[in-house]
Amino acid sequence: MASSRTTVRVVVAGDRGTGKSSLIAAAASESFPEYVQPVLPPTRLPPDFYPDGIPVVIIDTSSSLESRGKLAEELKRADAVVLTYACDQPPTLDHLSTFWLHELRRLEVKVPVIVVGCKLDLRNERHSLSLEQVMAPIMRQFREIETCIECSSANLVQVPEVFYYAQKAVLHPTAPLFDQEMQALKPRCVRALKRIFILCDHDMDGALNDAELNDFQVKCFNAPLQPAEIVGVKRVVQEQLSEGVNALGLTLTGFLFLHALFIEKGRLETTWTVLRKFGYDDDIKLRGDQLAVPSRKAPDQSVELTSEAVEFLEGVFSLFDTDKDGALRHSELEDLFSTAPESPWDEAPYKDAAERTLLGAISLSSFLSQWAFMTLRDPAQSLANLIYIGYSSDPASAFRVTNRRLADRKKQQTDRNVFQCFVFGPKNAGKSALLKSFLGRPFLDNSTSITKEHYAVNDVDQLVGTKKTLILREIPEDGVKKFLSNKESLAACDVAVFVYDSSDEYSLKRASELLTEVARQGEESGFGVPSLLIAAKNDLNPYPMAVKDSAKICQGIGIGAPIHLSVKERDLNSVFIRIVNAASHPHLSVPETEIGRTKKHYRQLVNRSLVLVSVGTAVAVVGLAAYRAYAARRNTSN
Repeated sequence: MASSRTTVRVVVAGDRGTGKSSLIAAAASESFPEYVQPVLPPTRLPPDFYPDGIPVVIIDTSSSLESRGKLAEELKRADAVVLTYACDQPPTLDHLSTFWLHELRRLEVKVPVIVVGCKLDLRNERHSLSLEQVMAPIMRQFREIETCIECSSANLVQVPEVFYYAQKAVLHPTAPLFDQEMQALKPRCVRALKRIFILCDHDMDGALNDAELNDFQVKCFNAPLQPAEIVGVKRVVQEQLSEGVNALGLTLTGFLFLHALFIEKGRLETTWTVLRKFGYDDDIKLRGDQLAVPSRKAPDQSVELTSEAVEFLEGVFSLFDTDKDGALRHSELEDLFSTAPESPWDEAPYKDAAERTLLGAISLSSFLSQWAFMTLRDPAQSLANLIYIGYSSDPASAFRVTNRRLADRKKQQTDRNVFQCFVFGPKNAGKSALLKSFLGRPFLDNSTSITKEHYAVNDVDQLVGTKKTLILREIPEDGVKKFLSNKESLAACDVAVFVYDSSDEYSLKRASELLTEVARQGEESGFGVPSLLIAAKNDLNPYPMAVKDSAKICQGIGIGAPIHLSVKERDLNSVFIRIVNAASHPHLSVPETEIGRTKKHYRQLVNRSLVLVSVGTAVAVVGLAAYRAYAARRNTSN
């Protein structure tokens, strides 16, 4: 089973006179041509030329200085590169490692390389070394070399094999599966094979019995295993690795050993066939056609987990909470994601986004919040990881798409369970401290300003007894202009807060400017959002006009009074509940600028005028009709 490619493009490069064009012509015609032009046009080997059924397009190149630009262009478009040297000209072999391989790296050509020694029939055997002796040191230095082979176009020796290996290196690459230096399967390959093993272990006893092995064989290769073949497979494993087989059947260790053995024997297509049968792509991630994510029809819609998906995640959490302490330690979380390509929460923006215990463990509440965050931000990644860890129901049952926020605003209510809050404010206003407090982390006096966006996610218990997931997204002051340059930048926002240092007059002024900028963006884009002003650092002495100035700003733009709080003194003034309440009422606390008010008033006047015109027109039409009726009666009476 090949990859999704429809063709393989192989570029042949090397020193002049090393036999590039003769090699291509001999492969295509299966004969040695008496005359070959210096650079051949693109040559196509048909689908039935090799077992995988994928055509190969071979691109010949010139090594002349005047052709270097075209050569570089072709190399960058290659799926694989064949580098040639002449077996009777040792300097051309040296030039591979001193020029050609370095040139590929300089051009950032990151494809498999096949090194080919041409003109084997002309080599002086008295002074020859074996191919392994010659190439071993070069292959250690240049890991991109997939295979080395020698051939003779004149004698048609190993000519078709050259492009077979090139095609195979593209369709069944070694690099994603196997670490040549460590002589071991790569972690992502191990994780994928572990997931496949678990899926095939129907009785969940940790081993594949004969029936399960046969089912696996039929699924992947459309052919059953004979009883003697099953015995033979297990014997091979057991002879090399005693723990690879137990009384119940082939263990995970044995299953992985078998695939490493296939790869070492050059049978990469076996492992690739297995991976592709279970939905993996060339990067050993689930293919896009395996991820049926519900689409959002409008940018102000969002995607949330369904109750079915949440119930599944609760079960998974309980299963991997081996010590039953209500939290997953790092090792338990790693085990949970051991069948995913990697743990999705080890990198930004998920790393450090959820609340952790003092020992770094994650509670069920934080675990579900993190999943809600990933689902909202990247539904495809969330769905892929749900499947990786064992979600087997219809993918469509895992997610729901919310109503448009604009529709919620008109209805004056929302049924969303996850709210995203954008946190704006000048530098040193206390934005990062607010996010850290949301995760229960201690206040630090010497914390530095954040220059990149970062997130904090947690559950918020509302006063009415319901629970919502709140995602705080900090927008650094320096990034606001670029952020707002996107007309849909506020579409994903349920509520915005503007933080300022209550002891600093400039901080309030800058927060007010940011509030106005965001409000204008909302008015122009139609994605206006409820907004709150937060007076942070309430433990410091406010400047003399602070209260009056902040009240005037709020009154002028039509939002509620500032929320005063002190993260340092842990006096948060129920700020997170108030943020969720604002998001839950999308029609309230939406700021309105002077320009916005003027435009709104103008629209109202225009609409009122149109109504008056419509009424006037209707009266005129009725009057005309009445006159005509009167005139008709009068004519009849006469």
